[in-house]
Amino acid sequence: MELSYQAIKTAHQAREADEMRTEARRRNLLVLIHHHLTEEGYVATANALDLESNFALRRFEVCDNMDLDTVLMEYESYYLIKFQKYPKSLPYTELMITGNYVFWVFLQGQITDHRGLIQDGSKMVSNEILTNGVSCLDPAERLLKPTGALGGMNSEMRDLATVISQDIYLHNPNVRWDDIIGLEAAKRLVKEAVVYPIKYPQLFTGILSPWKGLLLYGPPGTGKTMLAKAVATECHTTFFNISASSIVSKWRGDSEKLVRVLFELARFHAPSTIFLDELDSVMGQRGSGPGELDHAMLRRLEKRILVGMPSEPARKAMIAHWLPPLSNTGGVDLSTDLDYDKLAEETEGYSGSDIKLVCKEAAMRPVRKIFDALENHQEGNANMLAIRLETVTTADFLEVIAHTKPSARTLTEKYCAWEQEYESV
Repeated sequence: MELSYQAIKTAHQAREADEMRTEARRRNLLVLIHHHLTEEGYVATANALDLESNFALRRFEVCDNMDLDTVLMEYESYYLIKFQKYPKSLPYTELMITGNYVFWVFLQGQITDHRGLIQDGSKMVSNEILTNGVSCLDPAERLLKPTGALGGMNSEMRDLATVISQDIYLHNPNVRWDDIIGLEAAKRLVKEAVVYPIKYPQLFTGILSPWKGLLLYGPPGTGKTMLAKAVATECHTTFFNISASSIVSKWRGDSEKLVRVLFELARFHAPSTIFLDELDSVMGQRGSGPGELDHAMLRRLEKRILVGMPSEPARKAMIAHWLPPLSNTGGVDLSTDLDYDKLAEETEGYSGSDIKLVCKEAAMRPVRKIFDALENHQEGNANMLAIRLETVTTADFLEVIAHTKPSARTLTEKYCAWEQEYESV
């Protein structure tokens, strides 16, 4: 079967539009249920629904001509016209009364499709869609299925599931791929492993099935966490941002239980992405760094990507981003006169976070010069001049570099040596 670019793109867009409509309809249903419970006086139940949905349902108001009773009445009218009988909502057979308790006995049991709360995991909804007069929510928010729907777990495991659920990204980190300067190879492989299989599933079958796992390693401050945040922003999956402290416990046996619950939750909220920070502290033989990772774990991480120090063009772009020729901060203009090419050469060996720190310190130098004037200014004195910051020059930046050393220059050779032995890109 031949696949065209247009066909794949059209299929992806149609699937996304259908998912957005389904998600909007289900969110509106939750709002209607919350409104019905409140109107009927079930305040505690409505509060429990609001809390368990992680969704702040009380922020929304239902239109005057829309409520759950109206929806049910219209459905009954439609059913009567089509089938000449009223629908049976509760398929019970008999009523059993025991003491002061009433039990309904169902023929097939009450069927609850927990997947109905979320289509294909936690999805972000476009703010352009309007359904039944209720606007979709902020796309930065995500709706999670309640952990009460997890089956086969005792109370202890459910408590652990609640702990792990706190590490799920409910809000959009708002980090786009274009916000990450450099790291083109790493971005390409991360997209191949996580983003493209969701957008174009037709291309990832059989031998082309997605990579099972990725290992991002490299000196601190080079952008590994930013890559993870970009995945959480761009990929519509449930994103677990797990640190070592989340799955390591001082109590014997609890760490294994936490790991098990983590993967059970990932299946429950599928499709999911698990980001494990500081993996060496959990899956290492001893010590730290990628060289000490367990070999069985390495085998399962099919792609191993070195996130190294930024190149000279990347350093130049970073400096220009943080210190443009003119910027405005809090109503105060900050101007710069910098030789970006020279500064990019001088910052060799600096990581992305180091460069940001140097830029921040360089911008702080002219601000320090006005502190005395601000502190000595007396209240009611109308002769206070307007604040004007001096221009940040190349000499200022070079002086900051002389007093701000790179944090991970000595680690570069170590990671490069490990790359030569275990590289898989």
